[in-house]
Amino acid sequence: MGFNFKEMFKKDNISSDYVEIDLDQGSKSKEKIMVRPFTLRTFEDVNEILNSLREGYTIAVIDIKPIKTKDIIELKRAISKIKKTVDALEGSIAGFGENTILATPSFAEVYRGSNDLPKRDSAGLY
Repeated sequence: MGFNFKEMFKKDNISSDYVEIDLDQGSKSKEKIMVRPFTLRTFEDVNEILNSLREGYTIAVIDIKPIKTKDIIELKRAISKIKKTVDALEGSIAGFGENTILATPSFAEVYRGSNDLPKRDSAGLY
């Protein structure tokens, strides 16, 4: 017994019932990059920051002043955890001033300035 392909694909044998699938149905709006502020009050606040970074569309601007004034050891743990995750995501992390950290996923990089600038002394002068 053999298959007769011509018979299988005759117009009479082909069903006219079909289902259209809209591939863009779930993504009506395009994914946008979000610059999102966070405040690091406790070590547990790190999880929300990391979850946002893992989604891949968030640049995190993190205020570390509340945890810095309470517990410097917790601050170091939190920054270390954020840094490890950012490194795993091939992102970038940098501090701005004394109380702000910026963390980005892989599509963005933090500008660190030119190496040609003169170095500051301990008083902050050039």
